[in-house]
Amino acid sequence: MKDAVEYLRFLREIGVETVPRPLAIQLKNALETSPSPESPSVKGVELDVVARFDEMAAEVLSCEKCGLRKTRNKPVFGEGDLHTDLMFIGEGPGRDEDQQGIPFVGRAGQLLTKIINAIELDRKDVYITNIVKCRPPGNRDPLPEEAEACHPYLAEQIRLIQPKVICTLGRHASQVILNTTESISRLRNRFHKINGIMVMPTYHPAYLLRNASGKRPVWEDMQKIRDFLKENSDMYQRSRYGRDTGSR
Repeated sequence: MKDAVEYLRFLREIGVETVPRPLAIQLKNALETSPSPESPSVKGVELDVVARFDEMAAEVLSCEKCGLRKTRNKPVFGEGDLHTDLMFIGEGPGRDEDQQGIPFVGRAGQLLTKIINAIELDRKDVYITNIVKCRPPGNRDPLPEEAEACHPYLAEQIRLIQPKVICTLGRHASQVILNTTESISRLRNRFHKINGIMVMPTYHPAYLLRNASGKRPVWEDMQKIRDFLKENSDMYQRSRYGRDTGSR
Protein backbone atom coordinates (compact mmCIF):
# COMPACT_ATOMS: atom_id res chain seq x y z
CA MET A 1 0.00 0.00 0.00
CA LYS A 2 2.81 2.39 0.90
CA ASP A 3 4.48 1.82 -2.49
CA ALA A 4 1.18 2.49 -4.28
CA VAL A 5 0.65 5.74 -2.40
CA GLU A 6 4.20 6.88 -3.14
CA TYR A 7 3.76 6.03 -6.83
CA LEU A 8 0.53 8.03 -7.01
CA ARG A 9 2.30 10.98 -5.39
CA PHE A 10 5.10 10.65 -7.95
CA LEU A 11 2.60 10.70 -10.82
CA ARG A 12 0.98 13.81 -9.37
CA GLU A 13 4.37 15.49 -9.01
CA ILE A 14 5.23 14.92 -12.70
CA GLY A 15 1.85 16.14 -13.90
CA VAL A 16 -0.11 12.92 -14.50
CA GLU A 17 -3.72 13.49 -13.55
CA THR A 18 -4.97 9.96 -14.18
CA VAL A 19 -3.30 6.66 -13.36
CA PRO A 20 -2.08 4.93 -16.53
CA ARG A 21 -3.66 1.66 -17.39
CA PRO A 22 -0.70 -0.60 -16.85
CA LEU A 23 -0.20 -0.22 -12.99
CA ALA A 24 32.05 4.80 -24.47
CA ILE A 25 35.63 3.05 -23.52
CA GLN A 26 37.57 6.24 -22.94
CA LEU A 27 35.01 7.72 -20.67
CA LYS A 28 34.76 4.45 -18.76
CA ASN A 29 38.53 4.40 -18.32
CA ALA A 30 38.49 7.98 -17.13
CA LEU A 31 35.86 7.13 -14.55
CA GLU A 32 37.72 4.05 -13.39
CA THR A 33 40.95 5.95 -12.84
CA SER A 34 39.41 8.97 -11.14
CA PRO A 35 39.38 9.26 -7.34
CA SER A 36 36.53 7.51 -5.62
CA PRO A 37 33.94 9.58 -3.73
CA GLU A 38 35.36 8.29 -0.47
CA SER A 39 38.95 9.21 -1.28
CA PRO A 40 40.43 12.23 0.46
CA SER A 41 41.61 15.09 -1.72
CA VAL A 42 45.32 15.32 -2.50
CA LYS A 43 47.21 16.29 0.63
CA GLY A 44 47.86 19.99 0.96
CA VAL A 45 45.83 20.80 -2.15
CA GLU A 46 42.34 22.29 -2.14
CA LEU A 47 40.86 22.11 -5.60
CA ASP A 48 39.15 25.33 -6.59
CA VAL A 49 36.23 23.50 -8.17
CA VAL A 50 34.23 26.58 -9.10
CA ALA A 51 37.19 28.17 -10.88
CA ARG A 52 37.94 24.96 -12.76
CA PHE A 53 34.33 24.64 -13.88
CA ASP A 54 34.36 28.25 -15.10
CA GLU A 55 37.59 27.52 -16.95
CA MET A 56 36.15 24.43 -18.62
CA ALA A 57 32.96 26.26 -19.59
CA ALA A 58 35.10 28.89 -21.31
CA GLU A 59 37.02 26.13 -23.10
CA VAL A 60 33.78 24.58 -24.33
CA LEU A 61 32.62 27.97 -25.59
CA SER A 62 35.56 28.11 -28.01
CA CYS A 63 35.95 24.35 -28.54
CA GLU A 64 36.40 23.17 -32.14
CA LYS A 65 37.21 19.51 -31.46
CA CYS A 66 34.25 18.25 -33.51
CA GLY A 67 31.80 19.42 -36.14
CA LEU A 68 29.04 20.30 -33.68
CA ARG A 69 30.69 23.68 -33.15
CA LYS A 70 29.59 24.67 -36.65
CA THR A 71 25.89 23.93 -36.17
CA ARG A 72 25.15 24.74 -32.52
CA ASN A 73 23.97 28.08 -31.19
CA LYS A 74 25.12 27.98 -27.56
CA PRO A 75 27.14 25.29 -25.80
CA VAL A 76 25.48 23.70 -22.78
CA PHE A 77 28.15 22.87 -20.22
CA GLY A 78 26.02 21.95 -17.22
CA GLU A 79 24.24 23.42 -14.24
CA GLY A 80 23.74 22.73 -10.57
CA ASP A 81 25.40 22.11 -7.23
CA LEU A 82 29.12 21.37 -7.61
CA HIS A 83 29.13 19.63 -4.21
CA THR A 84 26.18 17.36 -4.90
CA ASP A 85 26.04 13.61 -4.45
CA LEU A 86 23.69 13.17 -7.42
CA MET A 87 24.44 13.86 -11.08
CA PHE A 88 22.09 13.47 -14.04
CA ILE A 89 23.64 12.87 -17.46
CA GLY A 90 21.68 13.03 -20.71
CA GLU A 91 22.86 12.50 -24.27
CA GLY A 92 22.99 16.09 -25.56
CA PRO A 93 21.24 19.46 -25.67
CA GLY A 94 17.98 19.88 -27.55
CA ARG A 95 16.55 22.91 -29.32
CA ASP A 96 15.55 24.83 -26.19
CA GLU A 97 18.83 24.07 -24.48
CA ASP A 98 20.77 25.16 -27.58
CA GLN A 99 18.96 28.50 -27.48
CA GLN A 100 19.43 29.15 -23.77
CA GLY A 101 22.72 27.42 -22.97
CA ILE A 102 21.12 25.61 -19.98
CA PRO A 103 20.56 21.84 -19.75
CA PHE A 104 17.07 20.35 -19.69
CA VAL A 105 14.90 23.46 -19.98
CA GLY A 106 12.38 22.26 -22.58
CA ARG A 107 9.38 20.02 -21.93
CA ALA A 108 11.62 17.07 -21.08
CA GLY A 109 13.59 19.29 -18.73
CA GLN A 110 10.46 20.48 -16.98
CA LEU A 111 9.50 16.85 -16.47
CA LEU A 112 12.97 16.07 -15.12
CA THR A 113 12.55 18.87 -12.58
CA LYS A 114 9.26 17.31 -11.44
CA ILE A 115 10.92 13.90 -11.18
CA ILE A 116 13.67 15.40 -8.99
CA ASN A 117 11.04 17.08 -6.82
CA ALA A 118 9.20 13.76 -6.51
CA ILE A 119 12.18 12.30 -4.62
CA GLU A 120 12.13 15.32 -2.28
CA LEU A 121 15.01 17.19 -3.88
CA ASP A 122 15.29 20.52 -5.63
CA ARG A 123 16.85 20.90 -9.06
CA LYS A 124 19.45 23.14 -7.37
CA ASP A 125 20.49 20.18 -5.20
CA VAL A 126 21.79 18.15 -8.15
CA TYR A 127 24.10 18.64 -11.13
CA ILE A 128 22.79 18.17 -14.67
CA THR A 129 24.87 17.79 -17.81
CA ASN A 130 25.14 15.79 -21.05
CA ILE A 131 27.51 13.47 -22.87
CA VAL A 132 28.11 16.19 -25.50
CA LYS A 133 27.95 19.90 -24.77
CA CYS A 134 26.65 21.03 -28.18
CA ARG A 135 23.39 20.12 -29.86
CA PRO A 136 23.59 17.43 -32.54
CA PRO A 137 21.63 18.51 -35.65
CA GLY A 138 18.04 17.32 -35.59
CA ASN A 139 18.49 15.98 -32.05
CA ARG A 140 20.18 12.86 -33.43
CA ASP A 141 22.38 10.68 -31.21
CA PRO A 142 25.90 12.06 -30.81
CA LEU A 143 28.40 10.36 -33.10
CA PRO A 144 31.21 8.36 -31.45
CA GLU A 145 33.79 10.97 -32.43
CA GLU A 146 31.62 13.73 -30.95
CA ALA A 147 31.25 11.88 -27.64
CA GLU A 148 34.99 11.19 -27.69
CA ALA A 149 35.79 14.88 -28.25
CA CYS A 150 33.63 15.86 -25.26
CA HIS A 151 34.62 13.05 -22.93
CA PRO A 152 37.49 14.94 -21.18
CA TYR A 153 35.03 17.62 -20.06
CA LEU A 154 32.51 15.12 -18.73
CA ALA A 155 35.17 13.00 -17.06
CA GLU A 156 36.55 16.10 -15.34
CA GLN A 157 33.08 17.17 -14.22
CA ILE A 158 32.59 13.76 -12.62
CA ARG A 159 36.08 13.74 -11.11
CA LEU A 160 35.65 17.15 -9.49
CA ILE A 161 32.09 16.68 -8.24
CA GLN A 162 32.71 13.09 -7.11
CA PRO A 163 29.01 12.18 -6.87
CA LYS A 164 27.85 9.12 -5.01
CA VAL A 165 25.19 8.46 -7.68
CA ILE A 166 24.97 9.17 -11.40
CA CYS A 167 21.58 8.82 -13.07
CA THR A 168 22.00 8.32 -16.81
CA LEU A 169 19.01 9.46 -18.81
CA GLY A 170 18.15 7.33 -21.81
CA ARG A 171 19.77 4.64 -23.92
CA HIS A 172 22.64 6.63 -25.41
CA ALA A 173 23.94 8.21 -22.20
CA SER A 174 23.64 4.90 -20.37
CA GLN A 175 25.49 2.96 -23.05
CA VAL A 176 28.31 5.51 -23.22
CA ILE A 177 28.80 5.75 -19.46
CA LEU A 178 28.64 1.98 -18.97
CA ASN A 179 30.47 1.12 -22.21
CA THR A 180 27.85 -1.36 -23.31
CA THR A 181 25.41 -2.01 -26.12
CA GLU A 182 22.71 -3.41 -23.83
CA SER A 183 19.26 -1.85 -24.12
CA ILE A 184 18.04 0.65 -21.55
CA SER A 185 15.27 -1.76 -20.56
CA ARG A 186 17.94 -4.29 -19.52
CA LEU A 187 20.25 -1.74 -17.89
CA ARG A 188 17.72 0.07 -15.71
CA ASN A 189 16.28 -0.96 -12.34
CA ARG A 190 19.69 -1.76 -10.82
CA PHE A 191 22.86 0.04 -9.83
CA HIS A 192 26.07 -0.42 -11.79
CA LYS A 193 29.19 0.43 -9.81
CA ILE A 194 32.10 2.27 -11.44
CA ASN A 195 34.99 3.10 -9.13
CA GLY A 196 32.73 3.62 -6.15
CA ILE A 197 30.10 5.61 -8.06
CA MET A 198 26.67 4.04 -8.29
CA VAL A 199 25.21 4.46 -11.79
CA MET A 200 21.46 4.10 -12.26
CA PRO A 201 20.26 4.12 -15.88
CA THR A 202 16.66 5.11 -16.51
CA TYR A 203 14.43 6.27 -19.34
CA HIS A 204 14.92 9.75 -20.75
CA PRO A 205 12.21 12.28 -19.80
CA ALA A 206 11.56 12.87 -23.52
CA TYR A 207 10.63 9.19 -23.80
CA LEU A 208 8.14 9.60 -20.96
CA LEU A 209 6.44 12.44 -22.84
CA ARG A 210 5.68 9.95 -25.62
CA ASN A 211 5.18 6.82 -23.53
CA ALA A 212 3.29 7.18 -20.26
CA SER A 213 3.93 3.49 -19.52
CA GLY A 214 7.57 4.39 -18.80
CA LYS A 215 6.70 6.53 -15.80
CA ARG A 216 6.31 3.70 -13.33
CA PRO A 217 9.70 2.14 -14.20
CA VAL A 218 11.32 5.57 -13.82
CA TRP A 219 9.66 5.97 -10.43
CA GLU A 220 11.08 2.58 -9.39
CA ASP A 221 14.56 3.69 -10.46
CA MET A 222 14.24 7.03 -8.66
CA GLN A 223 13.10 5.34 -5.46
CA LYS A 224 16.30 3.29 -5.48
CA ILE A 225 18.35 6.47 -5.90
CA ARG A 226 16.43 8.22 -3.11
CA ASP A 227 16.77 5.31 -0.71
CA PHE A 228 20.49 4.90 -1.42
CA LEU A 229 21.21 8.59 -0.88
CA LYS A 230 19.16 8.76 2.31
CA GLU A 231 21.27 5.94 3.70
CA ASN A 232 24.67 6.93 2.30
CA SER A 233 24.66 10.72 2.02
CA ASP A 234 23.77 13.85 3.97
CA MET A 235 22.27 15.28 0.79
CA TYR A 236 18.74 15.31 2.16
CA GLN A 237 19.84 17.25 5.19
CA ARG A 238 21.45 19.83 2.89
CA SER A 239 18.60 19.85 0.35
CA ARG A 240 17.01 23.10 -0.75
CA TYR A 241 13.75 21.31 -1.53
CA GLY A 242 10.80 23.19 -0.11
CA ARG A 243 12.94 26.11 0.96
CA ASP A 244 12.50 29.56 -0.49
CA THR A 245 16.19 30.36 -0.55
CA GLY A 246 18.50 31.47 -3.28
CA SER A 247 21.61 29.68 -4.52
CA ARG A 248 24.51 30.40 -6.76
